[in-house]
Amino acid sequence: MALLDVSQVSKRFPGVLALDQVRLQVGPKGGQGEVHALLGENGAGKSTLIKILSAAHAADEGTVTFDGQPLDPRDTPLRRQQLGIATIYQEFNLFPELSVAENMYLGREPKRLGLIDWRRLRADARALLEALGLPLDPDEPVRRLTVAEQQMVEIAKAMTLNARLIIMDEPTAALSSREVDGLHAIIAGLKARGVSVIYVSHRLAEVKAMCDRYTVMRDGRWVASGDVAEVEVADMVRLMVGRHVEFVRRVRSGPPGRVVLKVESVTPRRPRLSTPGYLKDIRLEVRAGEIVGLAGLVGAGRTDLARLIFGADAIASGSIHLDDKPLKLRSPRDAIRAGVMLVPEDRKQQGCFLDHSIRHNLSLPSLGPLSRFGQWVDERAERDLVETYRQKLRIKMADQETPIGKLSGGNQQKVLLGRSMALAPRVLIVDEPTRGIDIGAKAEVHQVLSDLAAQGVAIVVISSELAEVMAVSDRIIVFREGAIVADLEADAATEEGLMAYMATGAGRPSPSGMELRPQ
Repeated sequence: MALLDVSQVSKRFPGVLALDQVRLQVGPKGGQGEVHALLGENGAGKSTLIKILSAAHAADEGTVTFDGQPLDPRDTPLRRQQLGIATIYQEFNLFPELSVAENMYLGREPKRLGLIDWRRLRADARALLEALGLPLDPDEPVRRLTVAEQQMVEIAKAMTLNARLIIMDEPTAALSSREVDGLHAIIAGLKARGVSVIYVSHRLAEVKAMCDRYTVMRDGRWVASGDVAEVEVADMVRLMVGRHVEFVRRVRSGPPGRVVLKVESVTPRRPRLSTPGYLKDIRLEVRAGEIVGLAGLVGAGRTDLARLIFGADAIASGSIHLDDKPLKLRSPRDAIRAGVMLVPEDRKQQGCFLDHSIRHNLSLPSLGPLSRFGQWVDERAERDLVETYRQKLRIKMADQETPIGKLSGGNQQKVLLGRSMALAPRVLIVDEPTRGIDIGAKAEVHQVLSDLAAQGVAIVVISSELAEVMAVSDRIIVFREGAIVADLEADAATEEGLMAYMATGAGRPSPSGMELRPQ
């Protein structure tokens, strides 16, 4: 008997049929839990289904049973947790100023004489963390933890409720390769304890490595289910998007032009806490029509360099040149005026005004050129601008006044790219261009970057996915602990070679026998 059985579930919102007769069955298998991949493009209905399982929404039709008992659609999220269903979203539900132990047992602290028994709280937390193999200090404030460690706290919190089913929404979107391996080891431990996991991800290589079974959704409907071992990645992609999508390495349209961006020996004035050490004597050149990929572990310094080039952080020493002229950067405004644009790594926190319209989000930096007499925005010109990039980038939206927060991640990313493209930048920096977006949208974003390079834009791409860095780049720069340790042609790169540089600073021979050259 399946632990979770979703049968013919439908959900309607005003004007939208979000789920249409969806079905899903999850574990257990052979006395162990099951890791079940839930796949589909953004907008396929995965998030709506997750919210129904966690009681954030109620289904309009169909039934959901858990451990043989029908779930009451009037349940609260707390009731579902008490039944053993826990959900870990991309945005964690943690209190940063509280300790690991306090977050694990918040609202359920052990009491003694009517007061919190702090000694028992710490002891219980330590015992559970050790049992789960989670290397965390119960007394450490959550704000000091890495993203991967905060995810461990969420898992531990779920297990304090004796969770039997944990739903993980894009659990590796912000993790390095090493942290992904650590998470997979934790999930394997949960599985051995009889806990089942619904694993929502667009990273299909991880799905192949980690999951037992899969279910694919498309346009709010069930498409297919089966054993992961019996399906290839290409088949999963085809099921998800309804068409064949092929990822190939970028082919230059011609030789790169002259140097547009030149970074010479820069170090930041105030090193960020996220970087082990700080940027050390960074030197970098990017030519017109060239895409340079920055590879490295999380915290290696790639984003710190992007912030320096964009004027978000101050430079202590060194210089940045644009078209052979020194670039004086007091703020991002100076960078934008000079023709340098940044699409940040966290689009929701750093890029989008979620409650504002798509129109306002896309046109914001262009309001000067769109204004009459420097005071009144020409609304017709603004709407024409947005419509131009809606068509160019194939942004799916009801209308321009829709809040950008209601768009899928892929369409939000396209709006941010359109915002940058509208200013005809000389340099475009894109940090994690396809994090958390679906397969079809990822291919479209890659094509946009290639088209911009063909127009002569100098592009810097930062990605934690080595396959993506290799696919979109002409040249790859590898960072390790604030320093550049390798500069190589993308054609000569392998994932193994890049990972060797990232982990140790020393490379491995490429398939051609050539040693990847260090910086």
